[in-house]
Amino acid sequence: MQTVVRGRCAYEAVYLAMQAYTAARDNQTPDVLWLCEHEPVYTQGLSGRNEHLLAQTEIPVIATDRGGQITFHGPGQVVAYPLLDLKRAGYYVKEYVYRIEEAIIRTLRHWNVTGHRVPGAPGIYVRLDDPSGHARLPASGGASAPDFSGLGKIAALGVKVSRHCAYHGVALNVAMDLSPFDAINPCGYAGLRTVDLSTIGVTVGWDEAAAALGQRLVSGLQP
Repeated sequence: MQTVVRGRCAYEAVYLAMQAYTAARDNQTPDVLWLCEHEPVYTQGLSGRNEHLLAQTEIPVIATDRGGQITFHGPGQVVAYPLLDLKRAGYYVKEYVYRIEEAIIRTLRHWNVTGHRVPGAPGIYVRLDDPSGHARLPASGGASAPDFSGLGKIAALGVKVSRHCAYHGVALNVAMDLSPFDAINPCGYAGLRTVDLSTIGVTVGWDEAAAALGQRLVSGLQP
């Protein structure tokens, strides 16, 4: 998988480019990983509901064909888009999502931060009171809704699969203005707190964070 650092770019242009790349694919088309940083934008998934946008702002809202609800992208966030032929890779969507989450967890571990999965809520979360602690989260006990008590979401995930080929991807919050998240229910969850590496005491530049995440995604998504 080739990694392409696209850097700061408008979301909509990259979204259209992902669709075009996927639509034109054949069995010989190489898999690629695009690493981006977007201008401020809200993106709404296919199942997104308007009520999760809590306040009107100057930030544009773009409807997309990925799964999930509403999220925010902005400067200081690494957005990684694997454009991947899942059939050729030899695994299904559930494992694909697991591998992306594992790449985030391993990236965070590089800075001594422990990432957690929350059943039923794709993405990666950290303990706000102990970001480096290794204790497992309490069992959900069969709760019908995810339990985000004491957690902050540090990475959001949303994918689309067309003809066995995946696009969209994952966003890791590095050092960004988090206030736009106050105008939404992040990923459709009221009261869910969003954090970045800076919030939990990790100082790292965008280039370094992008390289670290890119390396782990390329390794973790190998067939």
